[in-house]
Amino acid sequence: MGTGDGTGQLTNPEYHNVNHTAVQPCGWTKNALNNEGTCYKSKFYGIHSHRCIQMTPVVRCNERCVFCWREHSGHAYELDGVEWDDPEAVVDASIELQKKLLSGFGGNDAVDEATFEEAMDPKHVAISLDGEPTLYPYLPELIQEYHERGITTFLVSNGTRPEIIKRCDPTQLYLSVDAPTREVYNDVVKPMDDNAWDTLMESLDIMGRTDSRTTIRTTLVGGHNDKNFDEYAELYRRADPDFVELKAYMHVGHSRDRLDRSTMPDHDDVIEFAQEMQKRLPEYGVLKDSPPSRVVMISKEKNTHYSFEEG
Repeated sequence: MGTGDGTGQLTNPEYHNVNHTAVQPCGWTKNALNNEGTCYKSKFYGIHSHRCIQMTPVVRCNERCVFCWREHSGHAYELDGVEWDDPEAVVDASIELQKKLLSGFGGNDAVDEATFEEAMDPKHVAISLDGEPTLYPYLPELIQEYHERGITTFLVSNGTRPEIIKRCDPTQLYLSVDAPTREVYNDVVKPMDDNAWDTLMESLDIMGRTDSRTTIRTTLVGGHNDKNFDEYAELYRRADPDFVELKAYMHVGHSRDRLDRSTMPDHDDVIEFAQEMQKRLPEYGVLKDSPPSRVVMISKEKNTHYSFEEG
């Protein structure tokens, strides 16, 4: 097991790596430890922010989204030469990295001791840190390995590998739908695969048949992908997700080199978009929002929390 030669090295100086597994604690994880608030996923779905690992099994991506805060030059797509760790090793690495990175909170008078001890025993993993996780060939087995350890999984994918999506059974499946049409998709998402729009459509169909809880997520960029309400509604209807999350593009990181600050929607803009969707999808009658994250969720059911088992 390892990372292979230079062309297969999967690293990013901003992240903490073991071979091709990368972890970076979310700011909300740290806030929760300091009793300074929790992630919107806590409000929407009931997760415990201080017990959540943010990780990726592969720092590689096959898209170049204009709104991405990451530097695209660090996202090589070539996977030849990578010696893949098995799922058990990836899970071990992610847990140990998380515990190491949060260890400094122990003994801090501002951190509740019981909360810190819980953080050392993570119960959720967001497979969403960076890159496209379906490029890791053993992703379905990785999800199963987390579940066998009593850890719930939130998988975020761009939907370009439906053959992998079809085999995955996460606690909650997210698919990113960041454009209403093929033309806008090519302009905003900038896929590296010619058939990416078609594979996304296939993944939407798979989402409609999965047993996992499901979420469509759309990042809204003002003046780029924030119109075409009817076309968006058609895509959402096609996937029939449990939830639709609408989030404002944030003018941070390397996206500032590609987009003007004026393209960052206000929270009210996101709410208005959500309400337009509700007009077209009346079954999604529940609206919840988190102003600090500029994110709005619409749902068919009022009770959106998951009944996580404590283990």
